[in-house]
Amino acid sequence: MVTTSHHLSAQQHERLDRATAALDGPVGAVDLEAFDANADDLVRRAAGTPIRVASKSVRCRALIDRALAREGYEGILAFTLPEALWLAETHYDIVIGYPTADRTALGVLAKDEEKLARITLMVDSAEGLSLVKAAIGTPVAPVRIAIDLDAALVLARRIWLGARRSPVRTPEDAVALARIVAEDPDLQLVGLMAYEGQVAGTVDRPLGGNPPPAVIRRMKKASIADIAERRGKIVSAVRSLADLEFVNGGGTGSIESTRADPSVTEIAAGSGLFGPTLFDRYDGFTPHPAAYFGLTVVRRPAPGIVTVAGGGWIASGPPGPDRVPSPTYPFGLEYVSAEGAGEVQTPLRGHAADALAIGDKVWFRHAKSGEVCERLDVLNLIEGDSIITVAPTYRGEGLTFL
Repeated sequence: MVTTSHHLSAQQHERLDRATAALDGPVGAVDLEAFDANADDLVRRAAGTPIRVASKSVRCRALIDRALAREGYEGILAFTLPEALWLAETHYDIVIGYPTADRTALGVLAKDEEKLARITLMVDSAEGLSLVKAAIGTPVAPVRIAIDLDAALVLARRIWLGARRSPVRTPEDAVALARIVAEDPDLQLVGLMAYEGQVAGTVDRPLGGNPPPAVIRRMKKASIADIAERRGKIVSAVRSLADLEFVNGGGTGSIESTRADPSVTEIAAGSGLFGPTLFDRYDGFTPHPAAYFGLTVVRRPAPGIVTVAGGGWIASGPPGPDRVPSPTYPFGLEYVSAEGAGEVQTPLRGHAADALAIGDKVWFRHAKSGEVCERLDVLNLIEGDSIITVAPTYRGEGLTFL
């Protein structure tokens, strides 16, 4: 049983050290015991609602496969059409979670009957649909289409809480777009998606305490009620035009509230498999830290300070302290405020520095999940004290989609 106690956290890092002792940094490592525990916990939280693996949060085919092999996981939520075309060589049932304007990839899709049966495109406007139509010409089989709904909470018609993803917010909006799809013999409407990012992606206890947790709780409660009502009405309205195969919603941070919505048939999740630092600040669940990267000590500029090579692997989103990788082992290291996480080198200060030798590793956790894989060619998959597989990331397979 994986725990997050300080004692077993030290044991975990010591196992990573032993398993990767012969490797120079930067080293990517995934503790499979923690990964599997996270995968099981996501299924427990989903309580029977299938989970679609969000590939952007994993970006390693071996680990996508490992999740999909478990009961409770069905299909992939991809992030680009080129990625989906590549994954469709071996995987079925891929929904692209974002609209595409990649005309070349659309042309490739239109000529491949097998991939047309496996891949669903996402649209959110007649304009975007027109681009798709122009790029696919006359496809060899109908193109599978899903409509992306806007799930943000809007207050007083001007305060927008949540990502501004889509212009489709009402049953009327959705039906108008769905009708265009349903009336086109080259298209097949198969699904809807509504990602409530202001619930799934907003931590309950933000770094620095702003906004206050009480404000976040009220916002989430209002958002959950709003999207459940709107999504239900939209799904009902669109089902009058098409026999939908799926309604996708949520993410790792909103599984319980998303599965409680009877209109939802599947939940997207991926970050919870790795347990990055942004997910340490939720109240309803506690993922096990599973993914790490190790950087090598290359300097000792002063007592109490060491410098590691690299480190400035900043996560996307609003810039701030919560987007910076966290040095986690040895315990007691922190950034030097004047330099922070550097492009080529990162100084770290703290009581643990003097026990580190040149060539030793410092282990970090990234703020997000899949983004770290854009920095690494491989992830070392570790059981006990041993590397059982060296798994290429997307980058390691020669592919960088975004």
